[in-house]
Parts: sequence; structure tokens; C-alpha cells
Amino acid sequence: MALTKLKRRKRIKMRIRRHVTGTKERPRMSVFRSNRGMYVQLIDDLTSSTLLAASSKEQSVGEAGKVNKTEQAKLVGKLIAEKSLEKGISTVVFDRNGYLYHGRVKALADAAREAGLKF
Repeated sequence: MALTKLKRRKRIKMRIRRHVTGTKERPRMSVFRSNRGMYVQLIDDLTSSTLLAASSKEQSVGEAGKVNKTEQAKLVGKLIAEKSLEKGISTVVFDRNGYLYHGRVKALADAAREAGLKF
């Protein structure tokens, strides 16, 4: 019997998480993609705390008007990079959370790199 899409993603996610951990100096940048938006968190796995978060639901992203999902992802990537640089975080570990590195996930990562984050 074939795996469902969610079970496949969960299996890939666990395989990635075995190797990817975040610290306070170099947090894990976790991406969640829903049908309506993009969400990003910078997580310190040693203390199990979220240091920063950004999403497409925030007002600064919503003010861009009616844009497609890829453009939303780019705006969220730029926003998380700006927030993290203000807090003094310049390097992160990217966690694609089981999603393919393609489309919106790639657009978010590229925008964050262009805005100054290193990973």
C-alpha cells in the first residue's frame, strides 16, 4: 500500500530532524507551508524555545496587496531575515520540514539569503 502524502512528509521530516538541530547562536529555521500561507520560526532546540517567528498573516506582508503565494513566501523570507538581523542572528540551519526544496520553500530561502541570512 502506498504512503499518503502526509505520512511521506512526516517520514522525510523525521529523517531531516535527525541531523538538523538549532542552538541560540545558530537556530533552526523551520518552515511550515499551508494552503493559505507560509510560516517560519527560528528555534533553539537546546532550550526548546522559539526565538523569532514570521508569517504571511502579518500586517507588513498583507500590505503588499494581492500577490501570489510565491511572492508571499519571498516577503516572509525577507521579513524573517530582517527580524533576525535586528536580534543579532546572522546564521541559521535551514529545516525544510519535509517539503521539497522547490517553489515556495525555495523562494522563501532565497529571499532570506538575499536579505542577509547565512545558511
